[in-house]
Amino acid sequence: MLKVINVVGARPNFMKVAPIVEAMRRRPAEFAPVVLHTGQHYDERMSDAFFRDLGLPTPDVHLGVGSASHAQQTAAVMQKFEPVVLEQKPDWVLVVGDVNSTLACALVCSKLGVRVAHVEAGLRSRDRTMPEEINRLVTDQLSDLLLTPSEDGDRNLLAEGIPPERIRFVGNVMIDSLFKQLKNAEGSRVREELEVAGSDYAVVTLHRPSNVDEPDVLGGILSALKRISQRLPVVFPIHPRTRKNLGEFGLLEGVEGGGRVRFVEPLGYLDFLQLYSGARLVLTDSGGIQEETTALGIPCLTLRENTERPVTVELGTNRVVGTNPERIFAEAEAALAQDGQKGPPRVPPLWDGRAAERILDALLEA
Repeated sequence: MLKVINVVGARPNFMKVAPIVEAMRRRPAEFAPVVLHTGQHYDERMSDAFFRDLGLPTPDVHLGVGSASHAQQTAAVMQKFEPVVLEQKPDWVLVVGDVNSTLACALVCSKLGVRVAHVEAGLRSRDRTMPEEINRLVTDQLSDLLLTPSEDGDRNLLAEGIPPERIRFVGNVMIDSLFKQLKNAEGSRVREELEVAGSDYAVVTLHRPSNVDEPDVLGGILSALKRISQRLPVVFPIHPRTRKNLGEFGLLEGVEGGGRVRFVEPLGYLDFLQLYSGARLVLTDSGGIQEETTALGIPCLTLRENTERPVTVELGTNRVVGTNPERIFAEAEAALAQDGQKGPPRVPPLWDGRAAERILDALLEA
């Protein structure tokens, strides 16, 4: 039996770990899962609600590190995680994604000689100004088993000198959660509550510092959203960091005063899934939403200059459009004009809802 510490720290981690832990619990003779929450996302709306929606068990260990600078947060996770590893003596530590908790826990395990498996390995944006890119690069170098969601991940890792025997192409575990929870999300009344049921609407998410910490960039994006909202309502579940900056930059009143941009509080996983799965257009700077909209065939505009998920552009419905307001509006108009004229979405290989089982098989083989 393998004892595996499954690390979560921020919301995108929860959707990746939930199907893995569930699969481990279906195979008790082979796996003893431990769920460890670093507390990187600590607000109830940002964390606890997602645990409930995804059916994740209450964490066995909660480090409670909270918010801080990248260096402080990474150091705090390392300090609190090390004694847990020494006490638990796991066979594997499984880390997911590209947040600070992922890097911190991989680094601790590397120095303690504990094997690390990285889920969602090999993704690259080629943009080292993004903290997530640094986390991805270093975590992949430290990990003993690299579990890739798409074939470009394998190519990236091989080009960086990772031995092929450490790499396993397992597919996208985010899509496991998506397919499982779609039916459960039908019980949500969020579309009715937001008065968009039965109508066309767009959904927006923004959280990356490069977009929300710069007044000119954020103001430009909001001006594009305001123009788009003349065509159809725009629902904007607003990240706490984004809301704070909107207030400090004096941008809230200007957007709410015209058009149909509607700011709402952060939503739980099922509510948000029900909301965006019915949208005619999604605009985001999130990596996971690029993947989920591809799987569902929903037009997506990525408000960044690059993406670590090029497969969503090559095979999916995603367009990387940057942050220029004129281009955002033009691309939104083009996407809306094409709606209903496309065939079924082209889903990348192994985005089939069974990635978790392949991950467990890879752990056993390794």
